[in-house]
Amino acid sequence: MTRYGYFLASEEFSPADMLEQARAAEQAGFDCLAISDHFHPWTGEQGNSPFVWTMIGALAQVTSLPVTTFVTCPTVRMHPALNAQAAATAGVITDNRFRFGVGSGEALNEHILGDVWPAVDVRLEMLEEAVHVIRDLLTGEQVTHRGRHYTVENARLYTTPSEPVPIYVSGFGPKAAALAGRIGDGFVTMTPDEELISQFRSAGGGQKPVLGGLKVCWGTDRAQAVKTVHRKWPTQFLPGELGQVLPDPAHFEQASTLVTEETVADQVVCGDDADEHASAVSAYTEAGFDEVYVGQIGPEQQGFFAFYRAEVLPRLRGA
Repeated sequence: MTRYGYFLASEEFSPADMLEQARAAEQAGFDCLAISDHFHPWTGEQGNSPFVWTMIGALAQVTSLPVTTFVTCPTVRMHPALNAQAAATAGVITDNRFRFGVGSGEALNEHILGDVWPAVDVRLEMLEEAVHVIRDLLTGEQVTHRGRHYTVENARLYTTPSEPVPIYVSGFGPKAAALAGRIGDGFVTMTPDEELISQFRSAGGGQKPVLGGLKVCWGTDRAQAVKTVHRKWPTQFLPGELGQVLPDPAHFEQASTLVTEETVADQVVCGDDADEHASAVSAYTEAGFDEVYVGQIGPEQQGFFAFYRAEVLPRLRGA
């Protein structure tokens, strides 16, 4: 049975906002939470970027829902050994309700220490090695590793959860989907693409869980909701690899001038039509997703949660 989660957008909301959203999500009947891991927002208009590991600790104190990073790049900004320690502590503090979503990342967040931003094939190679290091350290055994990209010497995690932290690998193309199938405990992708899921499953993913989701903008004035999305999240509609290679929020702001309100209106669920919201979420279930996360864009959070509790979640669950 599909589980329905709420997506916490750390680019758009403050820590206090996200803690309140997490409480509201649980009260509204959502099953789980996902949270983005960014150093920068996509644009200055979004205006936030709290440290995800601090947020996970805080979330563990205000909700009993499982939490997944959507997603962490464990290759450049933080060494895999430090990511392993963070994931282990998150597993402990959430009482085994943390799932570690990882991906090959974006220059926006990973270039900040002055490291070279590699080509995609190298990024995927780094991700595979990083996941290997993280898994080894999560056992609690002493680890020494000398690989192509990373060195670990005599490292051991003394605080580890009683159950292994699942590592879900993100991908938006066939190479990443195949990598996720080979090394992941699950797959994270953001479009209801049945072919991509098939590539994951045939590459070794089998019946492992597939997670993804969408952003919506609930509001009683659809035109205003469209404007809100256009102002806050035009970056969703940038083509090709721009999202992975542009290094600065200012560059995303420049590129986003190409995105029109008409594009937003055509591609994002805006307004208060419950059937439209339910249909958009159901597209993920029909494509084979096990967990679907919905994020509300803009300030109308209270109305969104009331709407989903009363109108959308019952439709999705056949109540």
